[in-house]
Amino acid sequence: MLCDECKKNPATVHITRIVNNQKVERHLCSVCAEKYGGMHFPFEPTFSINSLLSGLLNQGVDYGPGAESQSHKERCENCGCSFEDFKQTGRLGCSECYRVFAPNIEPILRRIHGSSNHSGKVPLRYEGQIHASRKIDTLRAKLAKLIEKEEFEEAAAVRDEIKELEKEDLDRNQKGGDADAVE
Repeated sequence: MLCDECKKNPATVHITRIVNNQKVERHLCSVCAEKYGGMHFPFEPTFSINSLLSGLLNQGVDYGPGAESQSHKERCENCGCSFEDFKQTGRLGCSECYRVFAPNIEPILRRIHGSSNHSGKVPLRYEGQIHASRKIDTLRAKLAKLIEKEEFEEAAAVRDEIKELEKEDLDRNQKGGDADAVE
């Protein structure tokens, strides 16, 4: 397809505008596109993921009581980044920033991801092991609370459940280990 303007060069820029419900298309070569004037296309280097994230950060997120005014004052001791810097660039300065700005970041994470806890992805091959390990950890925490409350009968039941899960996990690992050795 040739350029609509010069009718000589191949069209490499395709512009579609909708004005008053009318679709207008222009097919231009790169030289004529520059002359076409003042248009910024979303694929130009001026567009970045950081600017997209920055836009999301500034759209009606409730940062909690007093968080907005506090964020202007507080800076990360490790790198010097402020929450205002994060809002403008979409980047935190270091890993310590997550701790410093946690009250401000949590509402954003909930808005973007639906949760503020990262659970990550687990390969299907290890999904059963990871699930069992997490359940054992949860039960151990429950067991500690039950012992603290001196609810020993329920604690014994939880202890037995932990032992059973650990035995199943051990059996699964031994079977998986033998299968790996055969390969």
